[in-house]
Amino acid sequence: MLTLKEKGVLITGAGRGIGKRLALGFAQAGARVGLLSRSQAELDATKLEIEHAGGAALRIRADVRDYEQLSAAVDRMRVVFGGVHVLIAGSAVQGPIGPFVEGKPKQWLEVLETNVLGVMHACRAVLPQMIERRSGKILVLSGAGAADARPNFATFAASKAAVVRFVETLAEEIRDHNVQVNALEPGDTYTSMTDEIIQAGARAGSKDLEEAERVRITGGASPEKQTQLALFLASDRSNHISGKLIHVNDDWKRLEHGNMHPAAYTLRRVQKV
Repeated sequence: MLTLKEKGVLITGAGRGIGKRLALGFAQAGARVGLLSRSQAELDATKLEIEHAGGAALRIRADVRDYEQLSAAVDRMRVVFGGVHVLIAGSAVQGPIGPFVEGKPKQWLEVLETNVLGVMHACRAVLPQMIERRSGKILVLSGAGAADARPNFATFAASKAAVVRFVETLAEEIRDHNVQVNALEPGDTYTSMTDEIIQAGARAGSKDLEEAERVRITGGASPEKQTQLALFLASDRSNHISGKLIHVNDDWKRLEHGNMHPAAYTLRRVQKV
């Protein structure tokens, strides 16, 4: 396993789901993990699990929709762990399931504020110190619908496509500062969102409903594969990779030594290296 010994890693949405998976994996790899979530109970449980395994973790209760709270979280990371060397932006909500025309603007706003502005707030908060240090890694969790149409999940899909394009654009802006930013598509994973789809029933559409029922049984993507990809993108071995959308099932290991077409692993999905 790749190591991130003594690196400060801030993970938003770290209290459950994929964010928690990555928090546990990064702590095992030696990182000092800042756990950010709105739920104190989830933060307490995740911190306890990390510390029982011998890792180091800091609980930060904050809402990614509030930039000032993110800025304060980064300040705490600087005091306790010496700064943020890696940001994993994982906070997300699924929002309304069903035909877009039946949705409510208030529901759309919650999704966009959390999934899009939350990512921007986190990136804006950590970038000044990364640029000053001339070193940093940002990983943004993507999701189903970012690269393809996803009926009945219009707001969620739009939010994930938006953050992928944000990643591609931000990568160009910060390229000269030796800071890399990429989007990680973790694959189908059993989380609370899976249960929401199953509860929605026919409103989710047959394709997503069948997939959710399968994932509830199998658990979905391997936590080990998700963690390995995230650790790779957070390590110096990926310094030549930025502005990309990489799926956990992509043959990403060959990217370590490959020269990529500028459009490879972007929303254009040209996958020839």
